[in-house]
Amino acid sequence: MSNAFKLQFLQPKMMVFLLGLSLLLTVFSSVVTAAELDAKVAWQKIDSGALVIDVRTAEEFAQGHLPDAINIPYQQINQAFSQQEIAKDRSVVVYCRSGNRSGIADKMLENAGFTNVYNGGGYQTLMTEKR
Repeated sequence: MSNAFKLQFLQPKMMVFLLGLSLLLTVFSSVVTAAELDAKVAWQKIDSGALVIDVRTAEEFAQGHLPDAINIPYQQINQAFSQQEIAKDRSVVVYCRSGNRSGIADKMLENAGFTNVYNGGGYQTLMTEKR
């Protein structure tokens, strides 16, 4: 097999590999940027008086939490908001360890009619971006 033929045969595979790598790097950088932006937006809302809800377990909350945060495990969020008669338009920031449980809590509250809830993401990210 000639070197020219090998180059023509390998070139499309290399192009696909490089394109895939480029796409992966682009997606990864977007995720990092979005996480940083989410924390900044969360802090802006908190600084403007948003109610801060930590939706992790009581044990996680006891290990550290944001200032003025209230601990309501995500499974209990709708019931607690209803019992405390929190206004449906109240500004609320929810967070957890990684953003997953707070995302669930965000959707649960949205489905219950709350209109101003923000998923602040993960505790460590918020602490890193702290004011």
